[in-house]
Order: sequence, then structure tokens, then C-alpha cells
Amino acid sequence: MQSSSARKGSSAKADEERAIGYWKANIQLIGILLAIWAFVSFGLGYLLAGPLGGVNIGNVPFPFWMVQQGAIIVFVIEIFVYAVMMDGIDKKFDVHE
Repeated sequence: MQSSSARKGSSAKADEERAIGYWKANIQLIGILLAIWAFVSFGLGYLLAGPLGGVNIGNVPFPFWMVQQGAIIVFVIEIFVYAVMMDGIDKKFDVHE
């Protein structure tokens, strides 16, 4: 028969492992979203400005539009994606409200 201190130690270890898994999932999601945002803002706006320069949105070249508007729009969309994805991660690790 396990003593109560042994059960508490086992429970504490499981809680710690769950917390580590939760933060790994959180950091992974943040990394993916930031990589997407960096590609959209820096990659499409600066690195690929030459090849994409002939594409226009209205009368504005696409790279200029991505730097001025597109990166902000993508960032706002990513905020909502992060909220939905984190809700799922919270439920998976049983830390939801």
C-alpha cells in the first residue's frame, strides 16, 4: 500500500510532466505562428519584392501592400487562430476555464 506522501509525489510528477507538455505545445504554436508572420511580413515584403513587384493590388505593388497592410492583417488573423488553437491545447491538458 502506498503512503500518502508517495501518492503526492507521484501526482506532483504527473502534474509537472503535464505542465511541461502544455508549455511545449504552447511554445511550438507560438513559433509556428511567428514564422508564418515573419515570412509574410519580411519574406513577401522584402526578400521576394523583386519577383512579386509586377503583381499589383489596385495600383499598389504587392510587396508594398504586404508590408503596409498584409502583415498587419495576417497578424490579426493569427491572434484569432492562436486563441482557438490554445483553447484546444487547454482542453487537451485539462487547464481550460
